[in-house]
Amino acid sequence: MDKVAIVILNWNGRKMLERYLSTVLEHSRRDAVTYVADNASTDDSLSWLATHYPEVKIIRLDQNWGFADGYNKALAQVDAEYFVLLNSDVEVTDHWLEPLIDYMDSHTDVAACQPKLLSVADKGSFEYAGACGGFLDRLGYPFCRGRIFDTVEKDHGQYDEVADILWATGACLMIRSSDYASVGGLDGRFFAHSEEIDLCWRLRIRGRRIVCVPSSKVFHVGGGTLPKGNPMKTYLNFRNNLTMLYKNLPDNDLKHVMRMRWLLDRLAAIEMLVLEHKWGDFKAVLRARRDFRRWKHDFDADRNALQTYVEREIPERTSYSILWQYHVRGKKHYSDLIHY
Repeated sequence: MDKVAIVILNWNGRKMLERYLSTVLEHSRRDAVTYVADNASTDDSLSWLATHYPEVKIIRLDQNWGFADGYNKALAQVDAEYFVLLNSDVEVTDHWLEPLIDYMDSHTDVAACQPKLLSVADKGSFEYAGACGGFLDRLGYPFCRGRIFDTVEKDHGQYDEVADILWATGACLMIRSSDYASVGGLDGRFFAHSEEIDLCWRLRIRGRRIVCVPSSKVFHVGGGTLPKGNPMKTYLNFRNNLTMLYKNLPDNDLKHVMRMRWLLDRLAAIEMLVLEHKWGDFKAVLRARRDFRRWKHDFDADRNALQTYVEREIPERTSYSILWQYHVRGKKHYSDLIHY
């Protein structure tokens, strides 16, 4: 068994591999094995990879399984103590792995962790996808240390302490292989978006910790295959977020949260249509809610299994509404929030 396996999921991503893979190989410790798992790309990613980086191990998948099942099928072929799920558009820094591994080695109650995630475009700012670690509010809206909705903070070292979080970003996620297996990995039905939040939440429900270790830092392009504003991304975000809530919320919260989301999602759709003139996104929200209703009972077994766990109080799922804090109280930065 290897100590750590860095697994980069690729789909037609030669340009990103060409730009950032060299940093992974240059700055990672020698006992880290690097894999590229390919989701049946139709570009020349694999031939380019074989020519320029023959030392990288290739896992060939037979079709585009998406982010979630792509990783599930790839990691089933990897034998390591720690998996690192790394996006192809991430630039790593010198000794980025050491703080993550050292923390995991010395804290056996931690299932997964992430580094500080900064922006490639503005290296003094956090990056949207995970910043310095993620949380959920009472209604299921995700936010981060360093990013709330579209407000992304500059990094002034304000979040440089190790912190417990609810979810670690899928852009750069280190997880114990034993914990990944214990919860069945990512939920392949999600295809992409919210799958890492769902995975981490399931681990927290079982009493495992998730942390951010900011002494490790990486830079992320973001946007990936589905840039912001793409209706498919809107659809997946809304459908998967609702599904995640249905799976993981405790019984005493489920009805209230779902009623509130019924209202808030429709208000969001109206805003997209009337104020932003985004007809595609408007339709995507309505389709996401329709499809959630159609398939939610496919997740009943998952939900029932999670309800059996005693540990239900998770501080990283906040008691306040981030919508209220942000839009009404004007709390735009994580450090501005009232923590209970």
